[in-house]
Amino acid sequence: MASSSSTSTRDRILQASLGLFNAQGLAAVSTHKIAAELGISPGNLHYHFKAKQLIVEWLFRRFEQRLEALNGSSASIAAIDDLWLALHLRFEAIDAYRFIYRDMAFLASEYPALGQRAQALTAQNLLAAQALCEGLVASGVIETSAEQARILALQMVFTTTCWLSFERLVPGRDALAQADPGLAAFYTLTLVSPYVSSESRAYLDYLRAKYLG
Repeated sequence: MASSSSTSTRDRILQASLGLFNAQGLAAVSTHKIAAELGISPGNLHYHFKAKQLIVEWLFRRFEQRLEALNGSSASIAAIDDLWLALHLRFEAIDAYRFIYRDMAFLASEYPALGQRAQALTAQNLLAAQALCEGLVASGVIETSAEQARILALQMVFTTTCWLSFERLVPGRDALAQADPGLAAFYTLTLVSPYVSSESRAYLDYLRAKYLG
């Protein structure tokens, strides 16, 4: 059984690694840089994580767990404000582990097994989005055909997955800086705007005033 101090050191290494990966990019951060950030020796870090890959795998699993929890609750969403909250929480999770989607090409090339897990996670996201849209139709929040609901689900997953890549291309923004999950959630929510029933439109108008003035 690991001691509490050992567990604490592992957690500190994971948190420092996450911060560095998010700020500087996955490719730019070595285990030596992580050790220097923490003020520990490379040997001490190696005792807890024998390779950078193991750190990345731990962080990727934490990201998977956050999205899996959100996916598990998708089918129960039956109101437009609940949808906005669900999108906001998803973008917060993506932002907290933003190196994963932002550096996906490098991650998949460097760690093929994680690339495959990313594909499996995307498949889960699509299924969850489809269940979400079907639930919204069933509850009368949106009015679409079955085909429109499937396309809407695909658009929502596409938007969340590609969000940070888009952010890097917006002029005047720091390519590695933190973006705004709330604004991203609002923009994604506008995808459903053409299909929203009149009873649910007031909340969309409220969000539009909040984010666009």
